[in-house]
Amino acid sequence: MEIRNFAKKRPHLFWYIQDFESLSEEAIVEAVLNLGNWQDTQEMIEILGIKKTAEIFKRRTAEKRNNYRPEIKNYFELYFKKYAQ
Repeated sequence: MEIRNFAKKRPHLFWYIQDFESLSEEAIVEAVLNLGNWQDTQEMIEILGIKKTAEIFKRRTAEKRNNYRPEIKNYFELYFKKYAQ
């Protein structure tokens, strides 16, 4: 619930959402990492925990099709490898 409240307070990241209760953690992580700033990212990690955030990220990037931009994918692969182990 807390992560959905976090998303609700960031209309610049979730302008396309009307029902925040149906928003998945995967969609929130993807939007924040792709479109958010560093403060958004750190607040999200504080809520979800770095290990859970890394697991969600790794699970989505392992899929053949995902919405992570290449530079974001590369950066956070390195970031989570260093800080989420």
